[in-house]
Amino acid sequence: MGETETAAMLAEPFGNISEIIAANAARLEEHPAIRDETSEMTWAQLGDRVERIAARLLEDGLERGQSVAILGYSSVAYALVFLAAVRAGGVAAPLTTSASAEQLAGMANDSGARHIFIDRARLDELGEDCFPGLAKIVLDEELDEWMAPEGTQAPRFDHQPSDPFNIIYSSGTTGTPKGIVHSHQMRWRQFAATAASWLEAGLEVRSLASTPLYSNTTMVAFLPALLAGGTVRVMGKFECLKWLDYAQADRTAITMLVPVQYQRLMDEPRFDEFDLSALTLKYCTSAPFSAELKREVLARMPGALIEIYSMTEGGVVCLLEAHRFPDKLHTVGRPAPGSELKVLDDEDREVPAGTPGNLVGRSHTMMSGYKNRPEQTREGYWTDPATGEVWQRMGDIGRVDEAGFLELVGRANDMIISGGFNIYPVDLENALLEEEDVLEAAVIGVPSRKWGETPVGFVRLGEVSRPAKDILAAVNARLGKTQRLSLLHVIEEMPRSHIGKLLKTELREEAERRGLPE
Repeated sequence: MGETETAAMLAEPFGNISEIIAANAARLEEHPAIRDETSEMTWAQLGDRVERIAARLLEDGLERGQSVAILGYSSVAYALVFLAAVRAGGVAAPLTTSASAEQLAGMANDSGARHIFIDRARLDELGEDCFPGLAKIVLDEELDEWMAPEGTQAPRFDHQPSDPFNIIYSSGTTGTPKGIVHSHQMRWRQFAATAASWLEAGLEVRSLASTPLYSNTTMVAFLPALLAGGTVRVMGKFECLKWLDYAQADRTAITMLVPVQYQRLMDEPRFDEFDLSALTLKYCTSAPFSAELKREVLARMPGALIEIYSMTEGGVVCLLEAHRFPDKLHTVGRPAPGSELKVLDDEDREVPAGTPGNLVGRSHTMMSGYKNRPEQTREGYWTDPATGEVWQRMGDIGRVDEAGFLELVGRANDMIISGGFNIYPVDLENALLEEEDVLEAAVIGVPSRKWGETPVGFVRLGEVSRPAKDILAAVNARLGKTQRLSLLHVIEEMPRSHIGKLLKTELREEAERRGLPE
Protein backbone atom coordinates (compact mmCIF):
# COMPACT_ATOMS: atom_id res chain seq x y z
CA MET A 1 0.00 0.00 0.00
CA GLY A 2 1.54 3.30 -1.14
CA GLU A 3 0.93 6.87 0.00
CA THR A 4 -1.92 7.31 -2.49
CA GLU A 5 -3.75 4.25 -1.16
CA THR A 6 -3.10 5.37 2.42
CA ALA A 7 -4.53 8.82 1.69
CA ALA A 8 -7.62 7.20 0.14
CA MET A 9 -8.15 5.02 3.23
CA LEU A 10 -7.74 8.03 5.50
CA ALA A 11 -10.44 9.85 3.56
CA GLU A 12 -13.03 7.18 4.46
CA PRO A 13 -15.72 8.02 7.08
CA PHE A 14 -14.23 5.42 9.43
CA GLY A 15 -11.22 3.14 9.52
CA ASN A 16 -9.01 1.09 11.77
CA ILE A 17 -6.13 3.21 13.07
CA SER A 18 -4.16 0.14 14.20
CA GLU A 19 -4.43 -1.51 10.77
CA ILE A 20 -3.16 1.61 9.00
CA ILE A 21 -0.17 1.81 11.36
CA ALA A 22 0.53 -1.91 10.73
CA ALA A 23 0.29 -1.34 6.95
CA ASN A 24 2.71 1.59 7.24
CA ALA A 25 5.13 -0.66 9.16
CA ALA A 26 4.99 -3.29 6.40
CA ARG A 27 5.43 -0.67 3.66
CA LEU A 28 8.07 1.58 5.16
CA GLU A 29 10.19 -1.02 6.98
CA GLU A 30 13.59 0.69 7.49
CA HIS A 31 12.27 4.26 7.39
CA PRO A 32 12.53 5.91 10.85
CA ALA A 33 9.20 5.91 12.68
CA ILE A 34 9.81 7.27 16.16
CA ARG A 35 12.64 8.80 18.20
CA ASP A 36 13.28 10.02 21.71
CA GLU A 37 16.39 11.35 23.42
CA THR A 38 18.15 7.98 23.59
CA SER A 39 16.63 5.69 20.97
CA GLU A 40 15.15 5.44 17.49
CA MET A 41 12.97 2.78 15.88
CA THR A 42 12.27 1.99 12.27
CA TRP A 43 8.73 1.36 11.11
CA ALA A 44 9.44 -2.40 10.98
CA GLN A 45 10.62 -2.33 14.61
CA LEU A 46 7.63 -0.26 15.71
CA GLY A 47 5.20 -2.63 13.99
CA ASP A 48 6.86 -5.70 15.53
CA ARG A 49 6.88 -4.33 19.08
CA VAL A 50 3.30 -3.06 18.97
CA GLU A 51 2.17 -6.56 17.96
CA ARG A 52 4.26 -8.24 20.68
CA ILE A 53 3.05 -5.92 23.47
CA ALA A 54 -0.55 -6.32 22.31
CA ALA A 55 -0.19 -10.11 22.22
CA ARG A 56 1.21 -10.21 25.76
CA LEU A 57 -1.56 -7.94 27.07
CA LEU A 58 -4.14 -10.35 25.64
CA GLU A 59 -2.25 -13.34 27.03
CA ASP A 60 -2.43 -11.63 30.44
CA GLY A 61 -6.22 -11.40 30.17
CA LEU A 62 -6.83 -7.90 28.77
CA GLU A 63 -10.50 -7.68 27.87
CA ARG A 64 -12.19 -5.69 25.14
CA GLY A 65 -12.51 -2.05 26.23
CA GLN A 66 -10.31 -2.50 29.31
CA SER A 67 -7.83 0.23 30.14
CA VAL A 68 -4.05 0.00 30.15
CA ALA A 69 -2.53 2.65 32.46
CA ILE A 70 0.74 4.39 31.50
CA LEU A 71 2.74 6.72 33.75
CA GLY A 72 6.03 8.43 32.97
CA TYR A 73 7.81 10.89 30.74
CA SER A 74 7.21 10.63 27.00
CA SER A 75 9.48 8.08 25.32
CA VAL A 76 9.53 5.52 22.52
CA ALA A 77 8.54 2.81 25.01
CA TYR A 78 5.60 4.90 26.28
CA ALA A 79 4.38 5.45 22.71
CA LEU A 80 4.61 1.72 21.92
CA VAL A 81 2.44 0.79 24.90
CA PHE A 82 -0.13 3.45 23.99
CA LEU A 83 -0.41 2.05 20.45
CA ALA A 84 -0.37 -1.58 21.62
CA ALA A 85 -3.18 -1.05 24.14
CA VAL A 86 -5.40 0.17 21.30
CA ARG A 87 -4.18 -2.58 18.94
CA ALA A 88 -5.20 -5.25 21.47
CA GLY A 89 -8.75 -3.89 21.72
CA GLY A 90 -8.05 -2.14 25.00
CA VAL A 91 -8.01 1.54 25.94
CA ALA A 92 -4.90 3.66 26.38
CA ALA A 93 -5.08 5.43 29.77
CA PRO A 94 -2.09 7.77 30.15
CA LEU A 95 -1.90 9.24 33.66
CA THR A 96 -0.85 12.80 34.48
CA THR A 97 2.74 12.85 35.79
CA SER A 98 2.15 16.01 37.85
CA ALA A 99 -0.68 14.42 39.88
CA SER A 100 -0.28 13.47 43.54
CA ALA A 101 0.09 9.85 44.62
CA GLU A 102 -3.49 9.89 45.87
CA GLN A 103 -4.78 11.28 42.57
CA LEU A 104 -2.78 8.73 40.58
CA ALA A 105 -4.22 5.86 42.63
CA GLY A 106 -7.69 7.30 42.05
CA MET A 107 -7.14 7.59 38.28
CA ALA A 108 -5.77 4.04 37.99
CA ASN A 109 -8.73 2.68 39.95
CA ASP A 110 -11.22 4.76 37.95
CA SER A 111 -9.76 3.53 34.65
CA GLY A 112 -10.29 -0.14 35.54
CA ALA A 113 -6.76 -1.05 34.42
CA ARG A 114 -5.07 -4.37 35.30
CA HIS A 115 -1.65 -3.21 34.10
CA ILE A 116 0.35 -0.07 34.69
CA PHE A 117 3.45 0.68 32.64
CA ILE A 118 5.62 3.08 34.65
CA ASP A 119 9.10 4.50 34.17
CA ARG A 120 11.79 3.94 36.79
CA ALA A 121 12.01 7.58 37.91
CA ARG A 122 8.27 7.76 38.74
CA LEU A 123 8.29 4.32 40.40
CA ASP A 124 11.21 5.33 42.64
CA GLU A 125 9.36 8.51 43.56
CA LEU A 126 6.09 6.72 44.42
CA GLY A 127 7.61 3.57 45.94
CA GLU A 128 7.33 -0.10 45.02
CA ASP A 129 4.05 -0.44 46.96
CA CYS A 130 2.19 1.98 44.70
CA PHE A 131 -0.78 0.72 42.68
CA PRO A 132 -1.50 -2.46 44.66
CA GLY A 133 -3.31 -5.11 42.66
CA LEU A 134 -1.99 -3.89 39.30
CA ALA A 135 0.73 -5.64 37.31
CA LYS A 136 3.62 -3.13 37.15
CA ILE A 137 5.97 -3.17 34.16
CA VAL A 138 8.92 -0.75 34.26
CA LEU A 139 8.94 0.93 30.85
CA ASP A 140 12.64 1.68 30.61
CA GLU A 141 13.86 -1.61 32.12
CA GLU A 142 11.42 -4.49 31.67
CA LEU A 143 9.37 -3.90 28.52
CA ASP A 144 11.59 -5.83 26.07
CA GLU A 145 11.65 -8.92 28.31
CA TRP A 146 7.96 -8.65 29.18
CA MET A 147 6.54 -8.52 25.65
CA ALA A 148 5.77 -11.65 23.64
CA PRO A 149 8.61 -13.30 21.63
CA GLU A 150 9.89 -11.73 18.43
CA GLY A 151 7.59 -12.26 15.46
CA THR A 152 4.44 -12.82 17.56
CA GLN A 153 1.29 -11.35 16.03
CA ALA A 154 -1.73 -10.37 18.12
CA PRO A 155 -5.08 -11.80 16.98
CA ARG A 156 -6.99 -9.57 14.56
CA PHE A 157 -9.34 -7.15 16.30
CA ASP A 158 -12.14 -5.30 14.51
CA HIS A 159 -12.59 -1.96 16.27
CA GLN A 160 -16.11 -0.57 16.18
CA PRO A 161 -16.76 3.19 15.91
CA SER A 162 -18.18 3.42 19.44
CA ASP A 163 -15.37 1.42 21.08
CA PRO A 164 -13.30 3.52 23.51
CA PHE A 165 -9.88 4.47 22.15
CA ASN A 166 -8.34 6.29 25.10
CA ILE A 167 -9.09 8.04 28.40
CA ILE A 168 -7.50 11.45 28.95
CA TYR A 169 -7.58 12.59 32.56
CA SER A 170 -8.29 16.27 33.18
CA SER A 171 -5.78 18.45 35.00
CA GLY A 172 -7.95 19.05 38.06
CA THR A 173 -6.07 20.27 41.13
CA THR A 174 -8.22 18.60 43.78
CA GLY A 175 -9.74 15.13 44.01
CA THR A 176 -9.49 12.50 41.30
CA PRO A 177 -9.39 14.12 37.86
CA LYS A 178 -12.23 13.27 35.47
CA GLY A 179 -11.50 10.65 32.82
CA ILE A 180 -12.55 11.91 29.37
CA VAL A 181 -13.36 8.97 27.08
CA HIS A 182 -12.72 9.27 23.35
CA SER A 183 -14.09 6.72 20.89
CA HIS A 184 -12.40 5.24 17.82
CA GLN A 185 -14.82 7.24 15.68
CA MET A 186 -13.89 10.51 17.36
CA ARG A 187 -10.16 9.91 17.02
CA TRP A 188 -10.59 8.87 13.39
CA ARG A 189 -12.54 12.03 12.57
CA GLN A 190 -9.96 14.17 14.34
CA PHE A 191 -6.78 12.76 12.87
CA ALA A 192 -7.39 10.75 9.70
CA ALA A 193 -8.40 13.82 7.68
CA THR A 194 -5.40 15.74 9.07
CA ALA A 195 -3.02 12.98 8.01
CA ALA A 196 -4.68 12.75 4.57
CA SER A 197 -4.34 16.51 4.05
CA TRP A 198 -0.60 16.35 4.83
CA LEU A 199 -0.10 13.54 2.30
CA GLU A 200 -2.17 15.28 -0.38
CA ALA A 201 -0.10 18.44 0.12
CA GLY A 202 3.09 16.43 -0.46
CA LEU A 203 4.44 17.17 3.02
CA GLU A 204 7.43 15.20 4.28
CA VAL A 205 5.90 14.35 7.62
CA ARG A 206 8.57 14.88 10.27
CA SER A 207 6.88 15.82 13.54
CA LEU A 208 8.22 17.07 16.88
CA ALA A 209 5.95 16.37 19.88
CA SER A 210 7.20 18.42 22.81
CA THR A 211 4.26 18.18 25.22
CA PRO A 212 3.51 15.05 27.32
CA LEU A 213 1.84 12.01 25.78
CA TYR A 214 -0.76 12.06 28.57
CA SER A 215 -2.05 15.35 27.15
CA ASN A 216 -4.71 15.60 24.47
CA THR A 217 -2.67 18.49 23.01
CA THR A 218 0.15 16.12 22.04
CA MET A 219 -2.05 13.84 19.96
CA VAL A 220 -2.06 16.40 17.09
CA ALA A 221 1.71 15.93 16.64
CA PHE A 222 1.65 12.18 17.36
CA LEU A 223 -1.23 10.21 15.83
CA PRO A 224 -1.69 12.00 12.47
CA ALA A 225 2.06 11.76 11.81
CA LEU A 226 1.99 7.99 12.36
CA LEU A 227 -1.15 7.58 10.27
CA ALA A 228 0.64 9.44 7.45
CA GLY A 229 3.66 7.14 7.72
CA GLY A 230 5.92 9.94 8.92
CA THR A 231 8.55 10.22 11.63
CA VAL A 232 7.76 11.45 15.15
CA ARG A 233 10.17 12.64 17.81
CA VAL A 234 8.79 12.72 21.36
CA MET A 235 10.43 14.85 24.06
CA GLY A 236 10.48 13.76 27.68
CA LYS A 237 10.89 17.29 28.98
CA PHE A 238 10.80 20.53 27.01
CA GLU A 239 13.99 22.60 26.95
CA CYS A 240 14.46 25.40 24.44
CA LEU A 241 17.94 24.56 23.19
CA LYS A 242 17.14 20.85 23.01
CA TRP A 243 13.97 21.58 21.00
CA LEU A 244 15.93 23.82 18.63
CA ASP A 245 18.64 21.17 18.23
CA TYR A 246 16.05 18.51 17.39
CA ALA A 247 14.09 20.75 15.00
CA GLN A 248 17.28 21.61 13.10
CA ALA A 249 18.75 18.08 13.04
CA ASP A 250 15.47 16.32 12.15
CA ARG A 251 14.41 18.94 9.61
CA THR A 252 11.13 19.12 11.55
CA ALA A 253 8.19 20.09 9.33
CA ILE A 254 5.28 19.87 11.82
CA THR A 255 5.10 20.73 15.50
CA MET A 256 2.66 21.46 18.29
CA LEU A 257 3.67 23.93 20.98
CA VAL A 258 1.67 25.57 23.75
CA PRO A 259 1.92 29.38 24.19
CA VAL A 260 4.42 29.28 27.06
CA GLN A 261 6.76 27.17 24.89
CA TYR A 262 6.52 29.66 22.03
CA GLN A 263 7.28 32.45 24.51
CA ARG A 264 10.35 30.64 25.85
CA LEU A 265 11.63 30.04 22.33
CA MET A 266 11.16 33.71 21.46
CA ASP A 267 13.07 34.64 24.64
CA GLU A 268 15.95 32.23 23.96
CA PRO A 269 19.07 34.33 23.20
CA ARG A 270 20.40 31.73 20.73
CA PHE A 271 17.12 31.22 18.85
CA ASP A 272 18.28 32.88 15.61
CA GLU A 273 21.35 30.63 15.37
CA PHE A 274 19.25 27.58 14.39
CA ASP A 275 18.03 26.57 10.93
CA LEU A 276 14.27 26.02 11.15
CA SER A 277 13.63 26.44 7.44
CA ALA A 278 11.93 23.01 7.13
CA LEU A 279 9.06 24.09 9.42
CA THR A 280 5.86 24.04 7.40
CA LEU A 281 3.06 23.77 9.98
CA LYS A 282 3.09 25.05 13.55
CA TYR A 283 0.10 24.40 15.79
CA CYS A 284 -0.86 25.90 19.14
CA THR A 285 -3.62 25.17 21.65
CA SER A 286 -4.43 24.64 25.36
CA ALA A 287 -3.94 28.16 26.76
CA PRO A 288 -4.45 31.84 25.85
CA PHE A 289 -2.11 32.87 23.01
CA SER A 290 -1.65 36.63 22.97
CA ALA A 291 -1.83 38.59 19.71
CA GLU A 292 1.61 40.05 20.44
CA LEU A 293 3.18 36.60 20.79
CA LYS A 294 1.44 35.31 17.63
CA ARG A 295 2.81 38.32 15.77
CA GLU A 296 6.36 37.62 16.96
CA VAL A 297 6.13 33.92 16.10
CA LEU A 298 4.90 34.75 12.59
CA ALA A 299 7.79 37.17 12.12
CA ARG A 300 10.54 34.89 13.41
CA MET A 301 9.51 31.28 12.68
CA PRO A 302 8.91 29.95 9.15
CA GLY A 303 5.75 28.15 8.05
CA ALA A 304 2.05 28.47 8.75
CA LEU A 305 0.74 29.07 12.28
CA ILE A 306 -2.59 27.49 13.20
CA GLU A 307 -4.24 28.05 16.58
CA ILE A 308 -6.80 25.45 17.68
CA TYR A 309 -9.54 26.28 20.17
CA SER A 310 -11.57 23.42 21.62
CA MET A 311 -11.82 21.21 24.70
CA THR A 312 -10.57 17.70 25.43
CA GLU A 313 -14.28 16.93 25.85
CA GLY A 314 -15.00 18.12 22.32
CA GLY A 315 -17.61 20.73 21.43
CA VAL A 316 -16.78 23.39 18.88
CA VAL A 317 -13.39 23.39 17.13
CA CYS A 318 -12.24 26.84 16.06
CA LEU A 319 -9.20 27.36 13.85
CA LEU A 320 -7.21 30.56 13.36
CA GLU A 321 -4.83 30.49 10.40
CA ALA A 322 -2.78 33.29 11.88
CA HIS A 323 -0.59 33.67 8.78
CA ARG A 324 -3.72 34.35 6.68
CA PHE A 325 -5.56 36.67 9.08
CA PRO A 326 -3.00 39.05 10.65
CA ASP A 327 -5.83 41.42 11.65
CA LYS A 328 -7.57 38.68 13.70
CA LEU A 329 -4.72 37.68 16.00
CA HIS A 330 -6.76 38.74 19.04
CA THR A 331 -9.22 35.93 18.22
CA VAL A 332 -9.08 32.12 18.14
CA GLY A 333 -10.54 31.96 14.66
CA ARG A 334 -13.79 30.61 13.26
CA PRO A 335 -15.55 27.24 13.67
CA ALA A 336 -13.94 24.55 11.51
CA PRO A 337 -16.06 22.68 8.95
CA GLY A 338 -18.44 20.41 10.83
CA SER A 339 -18.33 22.57 13.99
CA GLU A 340 -21.02 24.92 15.32
CA LEU A 341 -20.88 27.61 17.99
CA LYS A 342 -23.51 29.54 19.97
CA VAL A 343 -23.11 32.35 22.51
CA LEU A 344 -25.72 32.31 25.29
CA ASP A 345 -26.64 34.62 28.15
CA ASP A 346 -27.09 33.36 31.72
CA GLU A 347 -30.64 32.25 30.87
CA ASP A 348 -29.34 30.19 27.89
CA ARG A 349 -30.69 32.61 25.28
CA GLU A 350 -28.62 33.45 22.21
CA VAL A 351 -27.01 36.89 22.22
CA PRO A 352 -26.23 39.16 19.25
CA ALA A 353 -22.81 39.37 17.60
CA GLY A 354 -20.30 41.30 19.68
CA THR A 355 -22.02 40.55 23.00
CA PRO A 356 -20.05 38.43 25.49
CA GLY A 357 -21.73 35.25 26.67
CA ASN A 358 -21.32 31.60 27.60
CA LEU A 359 -20.01 29.45 24.76
CA VAL A 360 -21.59 26.15 23.71
CA GLY A 361 -20.43 24.08 20.77
CA ARG A 362 -21.03 20.90 18.87
CA SER A 363 -19.15 18.96 16.21
CA HIS A 364 -18.47 15.44 15.05
CA THR A 365 -15.64 15.19 17.60
CA MET A 366 -17.47 14.96 20.91
CA MET A 367 -16.36 12.82 23.85
CA SER A 368 -18.26 9.65 24.76
CA GLY A 369 -18.52 11.01 28.31
CA TYR A 370 -16.66 11.10 31.60
CA LYS A 371 -15.60 7.66 32.81
CA ASN A 372 -17.94 6.46 35.58
CA ARG A 373 -19.52 9.93 35.92
CA PRO A 374 -22.85 10.02 34.07
CA GLU A 375 -24.22 12.93 36.12
CA GLN A 376 -21.20 15.16 35.44
CA THR A 377 -21.37 14.16 31.78
CA ARG A 378 -24.97 15.40 31.61
CA GLU A 379 -24.09 18.60 33.48
CA GLY A 380 -21.56 19.43 30.76
CA TYR A 381 -24.20 19.41 28.03
CA TRP A 382 -26.77 21.97 26.90
CA THR A 383 -29.82 20.79 24.95
CA ASP A 384 -31.28 23.22 22.45
CA PRO A 385 -34.99 23.40 23.40
CA ALA A 386 -35.96 24.18 19.80
CA THR A 387 -34.21 21.23 18.13
CA GLY A 388 -33.27 18.77 20.87
CA GLU A 389 -29.63 18.91 19.70
CA VAL A 390 -26.99 18.31 22.37
CA TRP A 391 -24.19 20.88 22.69
CA GLN A 392 -21.10 20.89 24.91
CA ARG A 393 -20.72 23.72 27.41
CA MET A 394 -17.24 25.08 26.70
CA GLY A 395 -16.76 26.72 30.10
CA ASP A 396 -15.56 29.93 28.44
CA ILE A 397 -17.01 33.39 27.92
CA GLY A 398 -16.50 34.89 24.49
CA ARG A 399 -17.89 37.16 21.81
CA VAL A 400 -18.19 36.59 18.07
CA ASP A 401 -17.60 39.42 15.64
CA GLU A 402 -19.57 40.10 12.45
CA ALA A 403 -17.11 38.00 10.41
CA GLY A 404 -17.63 35.00 12.70
CA PHE A 405 -14.28 35.16 14.54
CA LEU A 406 -14.37 34.24 18.22
CA GLU A 407 -12.63 36.36 20.85
CA LEU A 408 -12.28 34.77 24.27
CA VAL A 409 -13.04 36.96 27.25
CA GLY A 410 -12.28 34.46 30.01
CA ARG A 411 -13.30 31.30 31.78
CA ALA A 412 -16.90 31.30 33.01
CA ASN A 413 -15.83 30.44 36.54
CA ASP A 414 -13.14 33.16 36.45
CA MET A 415 -15.57 36.01 35.80
CA ILE A 416 -15.57 38.49 38.67
CA ILE A 417 -18.86 39.99 39.86
CA SER A 418 -17.98 43.14 41.77
CA GLY A 419 -20.75 45.35 43.11
CA GLY A 420 -23.14 43.70 40.66
CA PHE A 421 -20.93 44.40 37.61
CA ASN A 422 -19.36 41.65 35.49
CA ILE A 423 -15.59 42.04 35.17
CA TYR A 424 -13.68 39.90 32.65
CA PRO A 425 -10.11 39.21 33.83
CA VAL A 426 -8.73 39.27 30.28
CA ASP A 427 -9.61 42.97 29.93
CA LEU A 428 -7.60 43.81 33.04
CA GLU A 429 -4.75 41.49 32.04
CA ASN A 430 -4.51 43.23 28.67
CA ALA A 431 -4.40 46.60 30.42
CA LEU A 432 -1.51 45.39 32.61
CA LEU A 433 0.37 44.05 29.57
CA GLU A 434 0.27 47.50 28.01
CA GLU A 435 2.79 48.58 30.66
CA GLU A 436 6.32 48.07 29.30
CA ASP A 437 7.55 46.71 32.65
CA VAL A 438 5.05 43.81 32.60
CA LEU A 439 6.07 40.53 30.96
CA GLU A 440 3.13 38.42 32.15
CA ALA A 441 -0.14 39.28 33.89
CA ALA A 442 -2.98 37.39 35.55
CA VAL A 443 -6.08 38.69 37.33
CA ILE A 444 -8.29 36.79 39.79
CA GLY A 445 -11.33 37.62 41.88
CA VAL A 446 -11.06 37.49 45.67
CA PRO A 447 -13.75 37.94 48.36
CA SER A 448 -14.55 41.51 49.38
CA ARG A 449 -16.82 42.67 52.21
CA LYS A 450 -17.59 45.88 50.35
CA TRP A 451 -18.04 44.59 46.78
CA GLY A 452 -18.67 40.85 47.13
CA GLU A 453 -15.67 40.22 44.90
CA THR A 454 -12.82 42.44 43.78
CA PRO A 455 -10.03 41.97 41.21
CA VAL A 456 -6.43 41.36 42.30
CA GLY A 457 -3.57 41.26 39.81
CA PHE A 458 -0.30 39.32 39.59
CA VAL A 459 2.54 40.37 37.29
CA ARG A 460 5.95 39.09 36.29
CA LEU A 461 8.21 42.07 35.66
CA GLY A 462 11.31 42.73 33.56
CA GLU A 463 14.73 43.37 35.05
CA VAL A 464 14.19 47.13 35.06
CA SER A 465 10.76 48.12 36.31
CA ARG A 466 8.79 50.57 38.41
CA PRO A 467 7.35 49.72 41.82
CA ALA A 468 4.11 47.70 41.67
CA LYS A 469 2.15 50.61 43.20
CA ASP A 470 3.13 52.86 40.28
CA ILE A 471 2.07 50.26 37.71
CA LEU A 472 -1.20 49.76 39.60
CA ALA A 473 -1.91 53.50 39.59
CA ALA A 474 -1.15 53.82 35.86
CA VAL A 475 -3.40 50.89 34.92
CA ASN A 476 -6.28 51.91 37.20
CA ALA A 477 -6.20 55.39 35.70
CA ARG A 478 -7.14 53.86 32.32
CA LEU A 479 -9.77 51.41 33.63
CA GLY A 480 -13.40 52.16 34.38
CA LYS A 481 -14.36 52.64 38.02
CA THR A 482 -16.00 49.21 38.27
CA GLN A 483 -12.92 47.46 36.80
CA ARG A 484 -10.12 48.82 38.94
CA LEU A 485 -7.67 46.46 40.59
CA SER A 486 -7.63 46.47 44.39
CA LEU A 487 -4.11 45.07 44.71
CA LEU A 488 -1.19 44.21 42.43
CA HIS A 489 1.38 41.59 43.42
CA VAL A 490 4.74 40.92 41.79
CA ILE A 491 5.51 37.21 41.28
CA GLU A 492 8.75 35.60 40.06
CA GLU A 493 7.03 32.95 37.96
CA MET A 494 3.41 32.25 37.06
CA PRO A 495 2.20 28.84 38.29
CA ARG A 496 1.51 26.64 35.26
CA SER A 497 0.65 23.03 34.49
CA HIS A 498 2.96 20.81 32.42
CA ILE A 499 1.25 22.01 29.24
CA GLY A 500 1.38 25.67 30.17
CA LYS A 501 -2.10 26.30 31.56
CA LEU A 502 -2.16 29.06 34.16
CA LEU A 503 -3.17 27.67 37.56
CA LYS A 504 -5.41 30.40 38.96
CA THR A 505 -6.28 28.21 41.95
CA GLU A 506 -2.67 28.59 43.09
CA LEU A 507 -2.84 32.35 42.54
CA ARG A 508 -5.94 32.54 44.75
CA GLU A 509 -4.04 30.67 47.48
CA GLU A 510 -1.11 33.05 47.05
CA ALA A 511 -3.46 36.06 47.29
CA GLU A 512 -4.78 34.76 50.61
CA ARG A 513 -1.24 34.28 51.94
CA ARG A 514 -0.32 37.85 50.99
CA GLY A 515 -3.47 39.33 52.51
CA LEU A 516 -6.81 40.17 50.94
CA PRO A 517 -8.09 43.73 50.42
CA GLU A 518 -10.69 45.05 52.82
